[in-house]
Amino acid sequence: MSIFKTLFNKKTKNNKEEIIMTNKDKAIALINTFVTGDTEAAKNLLAEGYIQHNLAYGTGRDAFVGSVAYLASAPVKTTVQNIRAFADGDKVFLQTVYNFAGAGEQVAFDIFRFDADGKIVEHWDNLAAKAEPNPSGRTQIDGTMEKQLVDSEATRKVVSDFVGDVLRGENPDKLTSYFDGDTYIQHNTGIADGLSGLGAALTALAEQGIQMIYDKTYMVLADGNYGLAVSEGTFGGAPTSYYDLFRVENGKITEHWDVMETIAEESTWQNQNGKF
Repeated sequence: MSIFKTLFNKKTKNNKEEIIMTNKDKAIALINTFVTGDTEAAKNLLAEGYIQHNLAYGTGRDAFVGSVAYLASAPVKTTVQNIRAFADGDKVFLQTVYNFAGAGEQVAFDIFRFDADGKIVEHWDNLAAKAEPNPSGRTQIDGTMEKQLVDSEATRKVVSDFVGDVLRGENPDKLTSYFDGDTYIQHNTGIADGLSGLGAALTALAEQGIQMIYDKTYMVLADGNYGLAVSEGTFGGAPTSYYDLFRVENGKITEHWDVMETIAEESTWQNQNGKF
């Protein structure tokens, strides 16, 4: 049975069943085709001119559908666990744990752009191996689940300003103004809670001669009090893609999840759309 007939609400119109799917529904349905092997569903969800920014895969709808078919034929079943889902205009962003054909669990952020017809037309992502809890005992995916129905534009501004002032280093003296004292829940795999934890981690990196540099931010998406920033830079000199998800409370940054991924060398790319 198609995924469309099992996952979504239906209504009756002119004595016919009609599936009602939000863009978040569609994005989650698409990643679940990796589990179900439903190539028909994948094809129906994607625009013909689908643009892929995951550099390990070919671009276009047929390439994605081919990946679904390949995973369905693998001896070890793929698993997909969506953790959080958000929507911002024509984009949906997801936090998910994947295990592709038994290759090992990976934590990912996916961004999907939808066209005017409600088809998924473009995709970006960042993936990293699932790790042990960090020094504060937090994982890459646990933490607050509730979303506050606050002004998304206010959240976007806080996150955009913080990324520019602090992560890109444009106004580092403003660091403490973005936080309520030392209150900061941290899900980065190597950093403890609080500004004190962040400071200790950066000091430890500096002592090892490792720099974490943010050069450019491509987009900041927001839904309620959550904002996702997509940036490019280097980590220890290696080209790196940074996806940072922040929870904002009362105008202050309160919680942070992230995925860092080394950008593959261009000679290995399976498409020429670029990471961003």
